[in-house]
Amino acid sequence: MSILYLMLAAAGLWFFLEGAIYAIAPDFMRRMAARLAEMSSRDVAFAGLASAVFGALLVVFAVRGA
Repeated sequence: MSILYLMLAAAGLWFFLEGAIYAIAPDFMRRMAARLAEMSSRDVAFAGLASAVFGALLVVFAVRGA
Protein backbone atom coordinates (compact mmCIF):
# COMPACT_ATOMS: atom_id res chain seq x y z
CA MET A 1 0.00 0.00 0.00
CA SER A 2 1.48 3.35 -0.98
CA ILE A 3 1.71 6.26 1.43
CA LEU A 4 -0.86 8.21 -0.60
CA TYR A 5 -3.50 5.51 -0.18
CA LEU A 6 -2.67 5.19 3.50
CA MET A 7 -3.07 8.94 4.01
CA LEU A 8 -6.36 8.96 2.09
CA ALA A 9 -7.62 6.06 4.20
CA ALA A 10 -6.57 7.85 7.39
CA ALA A 11 -8.30 11.07 6.33
CA GLY A 12 -11.44 9.16 5.38
CA LEU A 13 -11.47 7.38 8.72
CA TRP A 14 -10.98 10.68 10.52
CA PHE A 15 -13.93 12.30 8.72
CA PHE A 16 -16.08 9.23 9.29
CA LEU A 17 -15.38 9.12 13.03
CA GLU A 18 -15.84 12.84 13.53
CA GLY A 19 -19.09 12.83 11.59
CA ALA A 20 -20.33 9.78 13.48
CA ILE A 21 -19.66 11.42 16.84
CA TYR A 22 -21.64 14.52 15.83
CA ALA A 23 -24.48 12.35 14.48
CA ILE A 24 -24.64 10.03 17.50
CA ALA A 25 -24.04 12.53 20.32
CA PRO A 26 -24.73 16.13 19.23
CA ASP A 27 -25.44 17.34 22.77
CA PHE A 28 -22.16 15.90 24.02
CA MET A 29 -20.29 17.69 21.23
CA ARG A 30 -22.00 20.98 22.15
CA ARG A 31 -20.91 20.55 25.77
CA MET A 32 -17.36 19.78 24.64
CA ALA A 33 -17.33 22.89 22.42
CA ALA A 34 -18.51 25.02 25.36
CA ARG A 35 -15.80 23.53 27.57
CA LEU A 36 -13.22 24.20 24.85
CA ALA A 37 -14.31 27.85 24.70
CA GLU A 38 -13.62 28.14 28.44
CA MET A 39 -10.06 26.77 28.18
CA SER A 40 -7.06 29.05 27.88
CA SER A 41 -5.35 29.35 24.51
CA ARG A 42 -2.23 27.75 25.97
CA ASP A 43 -4.16 24.67 27.12
CA VAL A 44 -5.89 24.34 23.74
CA ALA A 45 -2.56 24.68 21.93
CA PHE A 46 -0.94 22.06 24.17
CA ALA A 47 -3.81 19.63 23.63
CA GLY A 48 -3.59 20.20 19.87
CA LEU A 49 0.16 19.61 19.87
CA ALA A 50 -0.20 16.44 21.93
CA SER A 51 -2.89 15.17 19.57
CA ALA A 52 -0.76 15.98 16.51
CA VAL A 53 2.25 14.14 17.93
CA PHE A 54 0.13 11.12 18.81
CA GLY A 55 -1.40 11.09 15.33
CA ALA A 56 2.01 11.39 13.68
CA LEU A 57 3.29 8.46 15.73
CA LEU A 58 0.31 6.36 14.68
CA VAL A 59 0.99 7.16 11.02
CA VAL A 60 4.68 6.29 11.38
CA PHE A 61 3.84 2.95 12.99
CA ALA A 62 1.23 2.22 10.33
CA VAL A 63 3.62 3.03 7.48
CA ARG A 64 6.45 0.96 8.93
CA GLY A 65 4.09 -1.95 9.55
CA ALA A 66 2.62 -1.87 6.03
